[in-house]
Amino acid sequence: MKKYDVLIVGGGTSGCACAYIAGKLGLKVLLIESNSYLGGSMTSSLVIPAMKTSDNAINTEFFNALYKELEKEGGAITYSDGNKGWFNPELLKIILDKMMKDVNVDVLFETNIIKINKKLLSYTVTICNNNLSTWKSELSSCIDSINIVDATGDAKIFQNFENIFSDKNFKIEFLENENKTQPVNLRFIMSGVNSKEFSDWLLKFDNNRDVSTACTIDGYAYFSTAYTWDTNTNWALKPLFKQGIEEGVITEEDSNYFQIFSIAGTPDSVGFNCPRILNSNISRTEAYIKGRESILRLSKFCKKYLKGFKNAYISNIANTLGVRVSNRVKCKYVYTSEDLKSGKKFDNPVLVSNYPIDVHSNAKNNSKLEKVYQEYQLPLESLIVSDNLFVIGRSISADFEAQAALRIIPSCFSMGEGLARYLAKTK
Repeated sequence: MKKYDVLIVGGGTSGCACAYIAGKLGLKVLLIESNSYLGGSMTSSLVIPAMKTSDNAINTEFFNALYKELEKEGGAITYSDGNKGWFNPELLKIILDKMMKDVNVDVLFETNIIKINKKLLSYTVTICNNNLSTWKSELSSCIDSINIVDATGDAKIFQNFENIFSDKNFKIEFLENENKTQPVNLRFIMSGVNSKEFSDWLLKFDNNRDVSTACTIDGYAYFSTAYTWDTNTNWALKPLFKQGIEEGVITEEDSNYFQIFSIAGTPDSVGFNCPRILNSNISRTEAYIKGRESILRLSKFCKKYLKGFKNAYISNIANTLGVRVSNRVKCKYVYTSEDLKSGKKFDNPVLVSNYPIDVHSNAKNNSKLEKVYQEYQLPLESLIVSDNLFVIGRSISADFEAQAALRIIPSCFSMGEGLARYLAKTK
C-alpha cells in the first residue's frame, strides 16, 4: 500500500496549486482527477483569462511559476492592465503535467474514490479507474494518506460522505443557499478571427475603456469587450445585438450576457464567456444542448456583425459547464460577506484579494458587481472540515455573497497554496 502525506481529490485550480506547493515543500502527494487532464475550470470549462485581483495578494508562488512556464511556450501574456492571467487552455494541460512531475507529485487521471476508512492517524482510501465497466474490488487499489483534500469544486467527496466514509458517526454539514443561485454558462472559442481588424474597429466603436480595451503584445493584437441585456448600462454593442435579434440571427436570451477575450499565443482565436444559460431548473443535459444551440447562433452573429469575424469559425466548445455556485461545506469558520466588506483581519490568512462580489442573475438589471473598498482576507479555518480533512476551491466555508467574490481563479490558487504551506508546517 502506497503511503502519502496528502491526497488531493480534484486537479483543478485549487487542487493543482495545493499539490504543486506541497510537493515542492517535500510532502508526498497524490493528486487524482476524474478527467484525463488537469486545470479544471481553466481547461475543461475554458474559464480564461483569470481575473485580476489585488497587487498585495499572498500565496502566489504557484501562480507565478505557472505563468513563467506557460510564457516559455508562448501560452501566457500580461495584458495592458497588468493582469498575468491570460493563459492558453490547451498548453495549460501540458504545462500542468510538467509542473507536477517537476515536484514529484503522483497524478492519476480518470480516477475516483470508492471508500475512505478512518485509521488512528491516517485514512485508507480505495480508488478506482473511471473507465472500468464495473468497479471490481480486485481491480481497485488502496492508498494510505494522513490528509485528504476535497478540491473537486462541488465538494463531491463530502457530498457523498454517507457512501464513501466508513465511519457512520462522521457527519458533514453544508451551508444553505437559501434558494440563491447563479446561472451556468458554456464557453467556446472561435478561430480565424482577424484580431487586428477587430481591435482597431472596437476601439473606435466603443470609447468606454472600462468595457472595451485592446493592446499589442509581441506584434499581435489582444482585446476584450462585453455586453449584457441589462438596460441600466449604456453598452456600445447594444445596436448590433438589437439588430441581430430583429433579424432573427440570435434570440433575446442569447443576448443576456456576452464577453470575449483574446487567447494568449493564438492571435486569431477568441474566447467567449457565454452563453449564459438562464433556466436553472433544467437538467445538465438540457443545459449542454441549449448552450450549444446558442453557441451556433452567437457564432453567426459575430460573423455577420463584428468586423474581423467574417472568416471565423467555432474551434472549441467547453467540455463542462461553467459553474459559479457550489455546495459549500461548513468548516471551523464560516466566512461572511460582512467579514469581506469590513476587511476583517485573521491570524492565519490564506489569501488577500479585492475582487468584487460578483453575482450573476437570470433576470435583467438584477446582476450584482459590488466593489469592495479595501482588501479582504480568507482564514485558514474556512478550509478545515475536521481532523485532517480539508476543502478548497468553490466549496469553501463562506456564505453566498462572499463565495461570489472568492470563486475566481487567483483566489483558488492562493487558498490551495495556503493550505499546502499549512500541511507542510504541521507534518
